[in-house]
Amino acid sequence: MKKLNSYILRQIFVGFLLVSFSLLSMLWLTQSLRFVEMVTNKGLPLSLFVELTSLLMPRLFSILSPIALFASVMFVYNRMLNDRELVIMQAAGISPWYNARAAVYMGLILSLLSIYVQNVAIPQAENAFRNLEWEIKNNVSHLMFREGEFTTLQNGMTVFIAKHEADGSVAGILLNDERNPESKITLSAERGRIVYTADGPRILLVRGMRQEVDKESSRFSSLKFERYAVDLGSMGGKPMKQASVREKTLWELLNAETDDSLDDDDKRKYVVEGHRRILTPWYNLLFALLGCTGLLIGNFNRRGQGKIITCSVVAMVIIQGADLSLTNLAGRSLYFLPALYANCLIPMIICIYLLLFYNPYMFSKRHVYQEAVYE
Repeated sequence: MKKLNSYILRQIFVGFLLVSFSLLSMLWLTQSLRFVEMVTNKGLPLSLFVELTSLLMPRLFSILSPIALFASVMFVYNRMLNDRELVIMQAAGISPWYNARAAVYMGLILSLLSIYVQNVAIPQAENAFRNLEWEIKNNVSHLMFREGEFTTLQNGMTVFIAKHEADGSVAGILLNDERNPESKITLSAERGRIVYTADGPRILLVRGMRQEVDKESSRFSSLKFERYAVDLGSMGGKPMKQASVREKTLWELLNAETDDSLDDDDKRKYVVEGHRRILTPWYNLLFALLGCTGLLIGNFNRRGQGKIITCSVVAMVIIQGADLSLTNLAGRSLYFLPALYANCLIPMIICIYLLLFYNPYMFSKRHVYQEAVYE
């Protein structure tokens, strides 16, 4: 029996990997199209593009894992039913609950993994994604200043950079400043670095020369320097966005009602997100049970199990849709939170009860016929 459960568990695991990889690949492709422009138009390296899009994977995995598990469980048990394997096991007296153990184990494993993903991996990935996205959009040294090209800024400055170093600094800098209509300044330096201050971005130049020409008197002056700072003005980046609700810890979300810095809408939003982090991982177990319950307790049909599969899929869609609807309602009123839990727990209890106590033979036509004969 242990070998049988191990065999079913391996089949479910392989199917889950195939389905989840396919779904993640499609969603990754659609999401990554938003960032292709950064690579093609702004000259960002491909490695940065891969890093940025890979930070979306934890969030996508938490959404797709229950659906992928549902599909793999239903496929494995339906194939075993068509191959008469489940029919033989049921005829040998093996209960539906025992046959469902492999799906339950897989659902529990993914539920525990999803708890980690929801409360650790996603907050860290969202924080890293926010920081990286801000740096890409606002780091002028990479987005505006390209190697070997003259870049003219909107505020009347032209910058040339020979090379970007691995440590974030730049080498071979030539800067022409015509912001002042009365003079023209040209700066050249061996090295430099872009820094961000409260007043805006500045470029720190190291070992260079400053040349200035007064346009009225045509007077020329030259000055060597070891260090020199140039204010880049208003062309710098925007301030970084505040941390989103996905970046908050579970404790912060559940205790959002005591945070006076949040308004009522944000408090409800934070509380609902906290409860969803507790509840959402268990949809893996629910969908695993939902995928196998109908096939294990239903009567065998040589023409296929189309009706049972259709009912299971419809039930899954209804539960998923109800979860989304109740989440929106709970965001408006926290009185809907019990309904959010009931949408997951009640179907789970029903599936467990059916697998433990339901006997399809009680309602079969053959059993009714036998009772009539004995009477």
